Amino acid sequence: MAEERIGTASAAQITAVGLEVGDESGIEPDNLEFCLGVLLDHPPFGGAQVVMRRTPGDALRLEYIEVDDERESH
Repeated sequence: MAEERIGTASAAQITAVGLEVGDESGIEPDNLEFCLGVLLDHPPFGGAQVVMRRTPGDALRLEYIEVDDERESH
C-alpha cells in the first residue's frame, strides 16, 4: 500500500506507517513491529517508523502513511 501511495520512482520518502492493531486480531504486536521494521529499512521506505495503536476488538488496519516529499513548506 505504501509503495502504491508514493510509487517506486518518486523522490518522496515514507517516514512513518501508522497501524491499528486490535487485542483480539491474532497479531503478535512485537513480531509485527519487528517484521515491518525489517521491511521498512529498504527503499522506498528508508527506515520509516512503525507506529502501532492497540485497540479493543479484532481490527487490523493501516491508519496513515507519513510522507516526506522533500518540498519546503512556506
